[in-house]
Amino acid sequence: MQQAGVPGWEHFQHIADIGVRGSGRSLAEAFEQAALAMTAVILDPDSVACSEPLAIEVSAPDHELLLTEWLNALIYEMATRHRLFARFEVEIRGHSLKARAWGEAIDVARHRPTVEIKGATFTELRVWRSDDGIWHAQCVVDV
Repeated sequence: MQQAGVPGWEHFQHIADIGVRGSGRSLAEAFEQAALAMTAVILDPDSVACSEPLAIEVSAPDHELLLTEWLNALIYEMATRHRLFARFEVEIRGHSLKARAWGEAIDVARHRPTVEIKGATFTELRVWRSDDGIWHAQCVVDV
């Protein structure tokens, strides 16, 4: 991942599923970018109108589990509300996360989703700060 692209996201290879990784100048920014990477597994995030916000709160005993809780909360909201999200504002205090996710109702004909994500997994789960001060948050999502 290139530093010039911070914040940024990317996918990484995994045998059967897809890895998502977010990077940012803060832990919260890395979590926002990981969520955007997850959206990009489903469709082009630019195709989502980010007009309707939704509040999400999760907590966990450490940053790695907080990442899976965050991504799984988004997956749950997508599935139960039939919505897509492509803009995220995250605040992390300790091991609690408060966020707003903006998106819209799924329009299959317009959005053309490619897969349905079943969940964020513990596979390749890692949250770290690199020597250059950039935060990274990654895991594999089950598709």
